[in-house]
Amino acid sequence: MQWEIVIGLEVHTQLSTQSKIFSGASTAYGAAPNTQACEVDLALPGVLPVLNKGAVERAIKFGLSINAKINSPSIFARKNYFYPDLPKGYQISQFELPIVQGGNIHIQLDGEEKIIRLTRAHLEEDAGKSLHEDFHGMTGIDLNRAGTPLLEIVSEPDMRSSAEAVAYAKTLHTLVRWIGICDGNMQEGSFRCDANVSVRPMGSEKLGTRCEIKNLNSFRFLEKAIDFEARRQIEILEDGGLIRQETRLYDANKDQTRTMRSKEDANDYRYFPDPDLLPLEISHDWIEQLQKTLPELPQARRDRYSAQFGLSKYDASVLTGSREMADYFDTAVKLLPEHAKLCANWIMGEISGQLNKENMEITDCPVKPSDLVALLARISDGTISGKAAKTVFESLWQGEHGKNVDTIIATKGLKQISDDNAIEKLVDDVLAANPQQVEDYRNGKEKAFNSLIGQIMKATQGKANPAQVNAILKKKLTQ
Repeated sequence: MQWEIVIGLEVHTQLSTQSKIFSGASTAYGAAPNTQACEVDLALPGVLPVLNKGAVERAIKFGLSINAKINSPSIFARKNYFYPDLPKGYQISQFELPIVQGGNIHIQLDGEEKIIRLTRAHLEEDAGKSLHEDFHGMTGIDLNRAGTPLLEIVSEPDMRSSAEAVAYAKTLHTLVRWIGICDGNMQEGSFRCDANVSVRPMGSEKLGTRCEIKNLNSFRFLEKAIDFEARRQIEILEDGGLIRQETRLYDANKDQTRTMRSKEDANDYRYFPDPDLLPLEISHDWIEQLQKTLPELPQARRDRYSAQFGLSKYDASVLTGSREMADYFDTAVKLLPEHAKLCANWIMGEISGQLNKENMEITDCPVKPSDLVALLARISDGTISGKAAKTVFESLWQGEHGKNVDTIIATKGLKQISDDNAIEKLVDDVLAANPQQVEDYRNGKEKAFNSLIGQIMKATQGKANPAQVNAILKKKLTQ
C-alpha cells in the first residue's frame, strides 16, 4: 500500500520584548536561575497580570504580514494543567478567539511554490524550565522563562513531506526575523517547533491518527523526527496495529521518537476566559499604524527581484533568506543595476561561502556592497578575469591595500590582456608551435581546441581575456 504523510506544525515564537507578557520582569537570556522571575511570574497570592502592549503589537504585525484576520476582541483563557515549572497551575493563553486567524505562507521547494494555510496564531506565556542534568535523582526548576511572551503559530495539515515542513519552518523563521518580532535563535529556544504527524492511504481524504513531536529546536531534527515518525506509523499500520494519539519526544542520539504522554484534547485543559484579563479590543487605527511600519515583505521582494532584475525564483528565494542579505543585495544592485545577476551570483557564491566558512553574519561582512560593486565593475569592463577577481576578493576580505580594488589589481599584476593585436600574436605563436593539435582540431577532435586554449592562457599566466582568446583562436583555425 502507498502511504501519504500529513503534517501540521505548531511553532512557538518567542517575541522580542524586553519584559514579559504579564509582568515587568526581564526576558534577557542566560541569567542565573530564578533571578528574573518576579512576584507575578511566581504566582504569589494577590498578584494580577498586566498585558504587555509590545507583545500585542508584534502579534498584529505578524498577522498583517500573512494576510490574516486580526480578531477584535480576542480573549485570554486559562489553560489548566499541572507541571512543576508552571507556578500558577495554569497557563494564560488564547483559545476560542485568538488574536490572529487564518493567513498563509508561500514556500519554495525544488523550484515549485506551495501555499501553506495557517489556522491561527495566539498569544500566550511560556512556562519555566525543568533542569535535569545537574541534579542526581532530582529535578531543578528555573522560572526565568516563566511568563516570556510567545506567539504560537498553528498551520493547517497542508504539508506532505519532511522537506515541505522544513521549507515552511525556514520560511516562517525568516519572516518573524524579517519583521523584527523574534530573534529566531533556535539554540536558545526562541523558535521551536512541534510537529503533528499522521499517515493515511494514498488517495484517502480521511486524516489518520496523529502524534505530536514536541520541542524540535533545529531544522535538521525537525526533518529527521518527521521521517522516523512516519516510518514508525506505517510499520505499525502495515502490521495490522493501530496508532495511539500521543505526545512524543525526539531523541537525537538514537534518531528516534519515544512516548512522552498520552495526547490531551482541548477538554482536558478545561479552558475558560481568564477573569483577570479583559477582552482585548484592537482599533482599526492601531492596525493601520502598524501596517505602515512593516518593511517590504520577503514574498513581495522575491517578486520584485524576478520582475525588476529577471532573477530566477531560486535566486530570489536565496537572496531573501534573510532581510540583511536582501538589503545587502539591494545596496549593491543600486550601484550596478545593469549587472544584477552578477551581483546575485557573487553574494550567493563567494560572499555566502566565506561567511559560512568563518561562521559570520552578513552584517559583519568585511566586504561592503560598495567594495563588491567596485570589484564587479572591473569584471564587467574586462579589466580582470573571473579567476583574477577571486584573488582580488580574497584581498578585499583581508583588508589589504586599503581595500581599493584598482590598487589590488595593480599591485598583484592581475590586469587582463584585452588588446586584440597582442592576443592575436600569442595565438599565432601557440598555433605555430603545435601543428599536430591544429590538424587534430580540423579533423574534428574538439579536445584539441581546449588544449590550445590552455596553452595560450598558460603563456599569459591566465591574464588573457578568455572570450577574446576563444574568438580569435576559432577564427584562426577556420581560415
